Amino acid sequence: MLKIPFEFWIGARYSDLSRILQLLLRCTGLAWLLRTAARGIPALRRSGLSDWLESMHAAQLARRQRDGFVSFIAVSSMAGIALGVAALIVVLSVMNGFQKDVRDRMLSVLPHIELYVPGAAPEHILAQWQALGEAARQNPSVRAAAPFVAAQGMIVRGQALRGVQVRGIDPATEGAVSDVTHQVRAGSLDALKPGSFNVALGQDLAAALGVSVGDTVMLLAPQGTVSPAGFAPRMRQFTVGGIFSSGHYEYDSSLAFVDAQDAARVFRDTGTAGVRLRVADMQRAPQVARELAGVLPNYVMARDWSLNNQTWFAAVQTEKRMMFLILALIVAVAAFNLLSSLVMAVKDKQSDIAILRTYGATPAEVARIFLVQGATIGVVGTLLGVGGGMAIAYNIETIIPAIERLLGINFIPREIYFISSLPSDPRQGDIVTIGVTSLALSLLATLYPSWRASRLEPARVLRYD
Repeated sequence: MLKIPFEFWIGARYSDLSRILQLLLRCTGLAWLLRTAARGIPALRRSGLSDWLESMHAAQLARRQRDGFVSFIAVSSMAGIALGVAALIVVLSVMNGFQKDVRDRMLSVLPHIELYVPGAAPEHILAQWQALGEAARQNPSVRAAAPFVAAQGMIVRGQALRGVQVRGIDPATEGAVSDVTHQVRAGSLDALKPGSFNVALGQDLAAALGVSVGDTVMLLAPQGTVSPAGFAPRMRQFTVGGIFSSGHYEYDSSLAFVDAQDAARVFRDTGTAGVRLRVADMQRAPQVARELAGVLPNYVMARDWSLNNQTWFAAVQTEKRMMFLILALIVAVAAFNLLSSLVMAVKDKQSDIAILRTYGATPAEVARIFLVQGATIGVVGTLLGVGGGMAIAYNIETIIPAIERLLGINFIPREIYFISSLPSDPRQGDIVTIGVTSLALSLLATLYPSWRASRLEPARVLRYD
């Protein structure tokens, strides 16, 4: 019953755990406090705590001189594992946060589900959108419905020309299916009334055109009329009635909201009309869309938010998998470093192993010593990496701005990454997967050195020692 603790003690000693403990005590100042208390308090001095601390320090110095190189490799293996685990946690947390933040900002403008009739006249669909919305609300997951008209157009202001996505909405019902009504920075969506020909522009689009509330812009539709003088595009003057900011650069620089009736008049040939829906759980939107497609008429198409941005989400998922594989190589390299340190430890401790074998230790018991040594390095390195990675991941929204202010640079340009800050979303499943992967690689790295140590023949080792 005493063999396993003794093997654990030897393995932990070879893993240089005491040096790690001393380093932590020194970093936190506890080592100095313990020595001062042991020397200054009579009760602790009489208990022998001071002598024990001094003897442990002296033994550590002696062993450092004797086993310095092997000990250095063990500590570097532990540091490599901790660095790889921390890097994996931070990178995956940032990618999760990036995906979640961009998705939420997308869905603050876009609906969860769109029901539309391809090729139908927008004015005809708007006249019966309530019936289509009521049919959709028969599904218990659907919470709200609002009409829309979608089209592509161009906005002209002086010499500035910009392509835009035009969305015709009903301000009275739009707040139930999106957050646009809460994102208005100037003016109001209430200005979008039928026949008023007012428009709400994204903040970056308004800045590019150089307009503000009350200014006028020219909206061009892609279709027009052909006359003896040539092709004349259909155009209409609109007044800027509001400016909104969703926080997503792509929409803030290319999206314009108008009244649904006005959009149907301007884009009566190329616009697509239908109903925007919001569901209780956006993660179930694909399933709800399939259910609606099964009960609505065949000419009504249902499209959920994941299909509208399928390419982007697929690219993010692929990048996340590839980053996990690439950064897992850091842990694999640290595991190979652990393997080499254990092989060197076996080579350095041949005499000690031979003596243990002559005292009656079995090959399995010798193997367990080095298994414990490698497992201790792997477990401590993994725990340090998980702790450090979580500390950074949960505070990255404070750390990155501080670094940006210190260096005077911007890591996340909005024009490229859609967002201006570095979000983080640590997930328990990712952290557990990373920890288990690190432990598994560490344990695999200990198998060969442990087997090699168990195969040493005491007579041959002691003959040449």
